Amino acid sequence: MKDINIKNKKARFEYHLLDRYVAGLQLLGTEIKSIRQGKANINDAFCSFIGDTLYVRNMHIAEYSHGSFYNHESKRDRVLLLQKHELKKLRAKVNEKGLTIVPLRIFISERGFAKLEIAVAQGKKEYDKRQTIKERDTQRELDRNFR
Repeated sequence: MKDINIKNKKARFEYHLLDRYVAGLQLLGTEIKSIRQGKANINDAFCSFIGDTLYVRNMHIAEYSHGSFYNHESKRDRVLLLQKHELKKLRAKVNEKGLTIVPLRIFISERGFAKLEIAVAQGKKEYDKRQTIKERDTQRELDRNFR
């Protein structure tokens, strides 16, 4: 079985990542089959509370090719499975000014369950993004020179 590791590269560029958590995903049968094929996208996804439950929204999981009429809706809201004390901590941080919860990557655990790594993040300013680009370019130059 190939290793599934779907990343959100844009999140590391757009945000300062503060705390990380690993959450389970409540999925339908055809959704986990599509994830195992690597057909998911979390670039535009975000997490939000509805009531006391944390949802990941706007995460695209492609319809399963052999799903027939049991297939799932590709961009539906999916429940994130976390412990109560983690949810309380996340809710307290999100209520602070300027903090949000972003998904970083989807992976399959050793037991075969789909997991979503999420992070409490603070949005970067424009000059922080320019600094990140500058650091990346200098690192690329150093790597090129030392080969």
